[in-house]
Amino acid sequence: MAAATAEPPAPLPVAEAAGEVIEVEDLEPGSPDAGSGSSGSGSGSGSGRSTSEYSGWVYHLGVNSIGHEYCHLRFLVIRGKCVAMYKRDPHENPGLEPIRKGFVSHTLMVEELGRQKVNHGDFYVLRLCNRLDKTKKGEIACATPGEARKWTEAFEQAKQQADHDLTRGVNWKRLQNENEFNLDGHRPRVRRYAKGLGKLVRIGKGPEMLLRQSSDLQSHESVNTNFGGDAGDAPEAHEWRFVRILNGIRIFEDIANSKGGKGILLKSVGVVGANPDTVFEMVLSLDKHKRYEWDMLIADLELVETIDGYCDVVYGTYEPKYLNWWKSKKDFVFSRQWFRGQDGAYNILQSPASHKKKPSRHGYGRAHINPTTWEIRRLNTSGSTPKCIVTRMVEISPSFWDRWKRRTSTNFDRSIAYALLSQVAGLREYFAANPAITSDSPSTVVKSKASEPLIIQSELEDSEPNDEFYDALVRGESFEDEDSDDDDDDVMTSKAGKVKLKNVSWAIAGLAMKRSKASLERSELVTNSIPVAIDSSHFHGNVRRAKSEDDPNSWSAPGGEKFMIRGKTYLSDYTKIAGGDPLLKLIAVDWFKVNERFDSVALHPKSLVQSEAAKKIPFILVINLQVPAKPNYNLVMYYAAEKPVNKESLLGRFIDGTDAFRDARFKLIPSIVEGYWMVKRAVGTRACLLGKAVTCNYLRQDNFLEIDVDIGSSSVARSIIGLVLGYVTSIVVDLGILIEAKEEKELPEYILGTVRLNRVNPDAAVQI
Repeated sequence: MAAATAEPPAPLPVAEAAGEVIEVEDLEPGSPDAGSGSSGSGSGSGSGRSTSEYSGWVYHLGVNSIGHEYCHLRFLVIRGKCVAMYKRDPHENPGLEPIRKGFVSHTLMVEELGRQKVNHGDFYVLRLCNRLDKTKKGEIACATPGEARKWTEAFEQAKQQADHDLTRGVNWKRLQNENEFNLDGHRPRVRRYAKGLGKLVRIGKGPEMLLRQSSDLQSHESVNTNFGGDAGDAPEAHEWRFVRILNGIRIFEDIANSKGGKGILLKSVGVVGANPDTVFEMVLSLDKHKRYEWDMLIADLELVETIDGYCDVVYGTYEPKYLNWWKSKKDFVFSRQWFRGQDGAYNILQSPASHKKKPSRHGYGRAHINPTTWEIRRLNTSGSTPKCIVTRMVEISPSFWDRWKRRTSTNFDRSIAYALLSQVAGLREYFAANPAITSDSPSTVVKSKASEPLIIQSELEDSEPNDEFYDALVRGESFEDEDSDDDDDDVMTSKAGKVKLKNVSWAIAGLAMKRSKASLERSELVTNSIPVAIDSSHFHGNVRRAKSEDDPNSWSAPGGEKFMIRGKTYLSDYTKIAGGDPLLKLIAVDWFKVNERFDSVALHPKSLVQSEAAKKIPFILVINLQVPAKPNYNLVMYYAAEKPVNKESLLGRFIDGTDAFRDARFKLIPSIVEGYWMVKRAVGTRACLLGKAVTCNYLRQDNFLEIDVDIGSSSVARSIIGLVLGYVTSIVVDLGILIEAKEEKELPEYILGTVRLNRVNPDAAVQI
């Protein structure tokens, strides 16, 4: 573990909060391991299980009692569901008392606000709040996106611990006396010695990392080694063909000619010897001295406007010294929109833009750069050196590309498209020449039993013996579909020496194990019950069922064979299989327009669920997607079961389980079947745990469960949905809904329901 300074330098002169004290919780001795999949080697008292600790430097952001904003450098420690905040590193200062402390509640929400200016530097901000009381909130700022991700995971672990205690009814008297973690409030000070520390996970390198806004990120993730081609959990419409080698980088052409594009799509793909967080920061960096070393086109950039934490507008200039077919100086304005998926991959969308602050400039010709994207995904290898797959996608004129392929034009190596595709090669060489910023040093230190325990304060006693905690956030799960882009390879060898097919077409062809609908009903539905005949003509939403594939503003219910789900052996070899027929039947779709957020649709007197026909159905699942816009929209889907749900099944436990359990299991797989390629890249095809990405509210009554999905609760989701709405009338999208299986007895997964939305028209939404 890297040693931190005993007395960190003062952050920057900012207003000090009067009497400001914040805390977060520390873990009780012997309580279950809060680390992601780490059991450690120390033995704790009570339960006999070791505990893990996440710690590191952050900025605590807030407003004091007289209205002044403050930004304090603090050392944050999370152990179990206990969190503590210090002015100095307690590992270097034994006996140091925290200035704030508390316990993470199962109602905690952690939202990533993206990249923001803090003390004149770029930081990645996390907002923590109580989903039931939004006044209890606070923010912390991290030096890098990788640190923000690690803190998010640490808080998720603490939240899982809190939910475990709640559902198990562990020491209710103690739970009622716990002080909830609140960054804005004051917390009483209590004392307790934590024993059995098995693992220290240090996030970041120290206070100097925050003060200098360094991008030298330490990251040592435990991820699986099953990385496949460019496939996600649903098929993409692109069909890539390798056509050229450019500066040692592979160039691919999309030969599918998918609808919705204005030109030919090219992509350059290369392996860069650095972790994805560092590469992401380099791509977004406006430091021209760094960009001069790898970017031949848009190295001179300046920030024009920051839209939010995930979008900005930049201005750049270029003098025609190398692309010398230009006759004059060029400038350009483009917007950049970025986000990180739950699989850990970064996507950056760049589009031409105009801005009133940057009109045409004398002596410069305004260049139009076609839409482009970046994808940065970790490539897991057996070596200690981090690597990632970097993909640069560019849209170019079909006529220009055809001339270059026929070699009737020799100007391609002096074109904008060439310069953009060459950026991957530039990054590769830049990081190869700077090994000091590419290494992933271990951030985990195992502490022996004989070592002196860290003192963290708490008035709690040891957890009950044998009080087990199931870690719902599986370590390495974010990287279950790592992208190697080796399209010509058909097989790969696992650590166990078993040969596995990389191409997922084997599953679609029916070679994989697949649950039949009959076997699904035997396990998920009550078998000895007489099925209820569901007549679709008795149920009508305001969106009609499609009569043909080209029928606009309509819906249909496709099969689940195009969605890749976890197979029977997933926990051991990460194998995914093609989904089978959905368990539930889609009976109607509603499309509403509302001025304010519309919850509890099923309780509305005119709702389909309140009809006499619906009351005869054993179970109805209502999915209410709340789309933020002006006005707001609600897309409501109704799924019905012909038989009652088996209470002991995964579906039964989901229906009647806690909100935390539902959040950890409710999964959606998107797939843009037809639409503009930039929208496809933004939405992706990888499964998303909606409860982890956005706020989901659950209503369980009578014969139904309604899930209200507040897309506007996440800055990332708002940004993506804003892009989608701009093209929604030309988009065909498939959605697969399922419950994530985490235990062997729950495998293989199954598709709960599907829907295809065909060119939905916002103007057709019914006003509520």
